[in-house]
Amino acid sequence: MNASADERQAGFRSPREVALGGPVGFLAFGFCSGLSPRAPGTAGSAMALLLGLPLLGLPTWIGAVIVVLTFLIGIPICERASRAMGVHDHGGIVWDEFVGVWMVLLTLPAHPAWWLAAFIVFRVFDIAKPWPIGWLDRRVRGGLGIMIDDVVAAGYAIAVLALLRLGLERIG
Repeated sequence: MNASADERQAGFRSPREVALGGPVGFLAFGFCSGLSPRAPGTAGSAMALLLGLPLLGLPTWIGAVIVVLTFLIGIPICERASRAMGVHDHGGIVWDEFVGVWMVLLTLPAHPAWWLAAFIVFRVFDIAKPWPIGWLDRRVRGGLGIMIDDVVAAGYAIAVLALLRLGLERIG
């Protein structure tokens, strides 16, 4: 959800001020990718793909530990950035997209076509918010609320891509 200046209460900071104001905002806004004026979640997901490249050389279990840690670290990061702006789940907070995209990437072959598929399928679920993603997005507050809907969107993407892989293996 994007917030205009009217939605923010007096005394709160703008997204740009939060993103550039310190390490927490810089991380929450995905190294400023979330400041994109159009589709910040998509920009954050694209940045996650680039930053996910080092996952290629790691054993899956180490990648999983990294993703779990980025999820756990993301809860207070997103909470603090959200509170600084006075807006819950501002669209520019994209650390949650990083975690979601990386979750999906860990389950796929290290091939550009699969990574592009991960990006697209994750974005579809993150934008469409089928149940329970939308329900979680509306009901769970704070940093956990910001993070959890993207984790579930990633779970849906993982399931769809696993079925696609299975189907392609049976055909090929």
